[in-house]
Amino acid sequence: MNYQNEIITILHQPLQNKLSAEQIENLIETPKHTHMGDVALPCFELSKIERKNPAQIALELAPQLNTENTIISQVEAAGPYVNFFLDKSQFATQLLKTIITEGQQYGTQSYGAGKTITMDVSHPNIAKPFSMGHLRSTVIGNAIGNLLEKTGYNVERLNYLGDWGTQFGKLIAAYKLWGDEEKVRANPIQELLNLYVYFHEKAEEDSSLDQLGRDWFKKLEQGDEEATKLWKWFREESLEAFQTIYDLLHVSFDSYKGESSFHAQSDQIIEMLDQKGLLEESDGAQVVRLDDLNMPPALIKKSDGTTLYTTRDLAAAIYRKETYQHAESLYVVGNEQSLHFNQVRAVLHKLGYDWSDEITHIAFGMMLKDGKKMSTRKGKVVFLEEALEKAIQYAKENVEEKNPDLAQKDEVARKIGVGAVIFHDLKNDRRNDIEFSYDEMLRFDGDTAPYLQYTYARAKSILRKAGATSTSYQFHEADWNYAWPIIQKLASFPEVIQQAVYYYDPSKMAKYLLKLAQHFNSYYANVRILEESPYQPSRLALVESVSVVIKEGLSLLGIEAPEEM
Repeated sequence: MNYQNEIITILHQPLQNKLSAEQIENLIETPKHTHMGDVALPCFELSKIERKNPAQIALELAPQLNTENTIISQVEAAGPYVNFFLDKSQFATQLLKTIITEGQQYGTQSYGAGKTITMDVSHPNIAKPFSMGHLRSTVIGNAIGNLLEKTGYNVERLNYLGDWGTQFGKLIAAYKLWGDEEKVRANPIQELLNLYVYFHEKAEEDSSLDQLGRDWFKKLEQGDEEATKLWKWFREESLEAFQTIYDLLHVSFDSYKGESSFHAQSDQIIEMLDQKGLLEESDGAQVVRLDDLNMPPALIKKSDGTTLYTTRDLAAAIYRKETYQHAESLYVVGNEQSLHFNQVRAVLHKLGYDWSDEITHIAFGMMLKDGKKMSTRKGKVVFLEEALEKAIQYAKENVEEKNPDLAQKDEVARKIGVGAVIFHDLKNDRRNDIEFSYDEMLRFDGDTAPYLQYTYARAKSILRKAGATSTSYQFHEADWNYAWPIIQKLASFPEVIQQAVYYYDPSKMAKYLLKLAQHFNSYYANVRILEESPYQPSRLALVESVSVVIKEGLSLLGIEAPEEM
């Protein structure tokens, strides 16, 4: 329910020869003071078109507007503005009935129905622990996927594992030189990380080690039995460790096809590029020149004959289009890969694939530690599992202190701790860098998930104490100062979903929920909700509606809402 849409329709009837519905939507605004109405149309733009005084236009336009059988109670001209006053009681009644009747389906839309979108998300590198850096792709991608599904799209979530490339040649070389099988089997991911970091430390002293790593990767690409056996072992151990993280985050995928799945197609890509006359030699390597697009060449095959992830990404992109027939192919990958995806798009276009413009890079900033980029090879990294466990433990201590008799404390602590970590990421514009901070992440007041979860639990507690809700929605005038901002926020929930989808930006939903919770907590502090009166049923209806929207909004972000805290 969007009263602004109704006002746009009312205005468009007399203005359709002068302004489009979209132009009217961009012009209307919310007045600063309530005595000036709920929505206003400034007439300055019309003044330019009609070459008349804007105040005169407002005077002439107001009587022409047909508001019969609408939620508009009054229209008036005030200087250069046409002001609209809503029948708040009627609007609130309709809205709350809709939310309570539809429940978690409120806000669901169908404009994406019949269309498939593929999402390349998470994609951690095997044989390395899941770092906080990989959290960003995982939770941003999961939230965008949820929002797309809410608007009707079929979403295919693809975990394109980083399981191929020179780094695995280096890891195999490190294991062959210094590895201890018993140690690796006892603690695979940590030991493999130690070997990887040690290799890079030694390579700074002995440059021949880098060549040894490249040689082992070439063996892997050529199907060498020993290299393949070690690589498969590293991959299996990694997937098992990753699954622990995904289970905690309640995230799942439709495919785990990693880079290695497209290694075999690399030769076909190279042949296609060659047949089209696109391949050129550069210092012994094979490249596709993109000078006409003001981009550096796309490196397709290195001078030692091994392929690069650009080659595999081209093969994966073609496979995804042929397999899923997507309307759009999203890649939730860091800002630093922008050039890479521009090159992939450009090469696909040169190969004659018109659907290359369906590829969209959903870029995001870095997770910083002490203002610097995290680096696995330098050993400067925060592990996600460690952060989640610490957050859950902190939440458990908080629950023990504030509500020691709470049932299922461990499960509630898990929801709070994991939610805190996810929301710390999603409340920020995805394009910005984020400073990793336990203190900021685990605060239980302010702009945090625990604050939203506690608001939801408070609403559910009120409803339990009341025992039942009612179908009466007649608000008392004294309530409007605190109730109306909530009503306006609840009404805009479907629009916020659209905006978050349009910009691929979950922070729009996160910020919306924080504002809704602030309005509700102000209402709770100033209105005696449980006091017996003729207005109690409408107050409870408002509380129930808030609980529905907060729970669904958090769910879209991939965060669970405990009934009690």
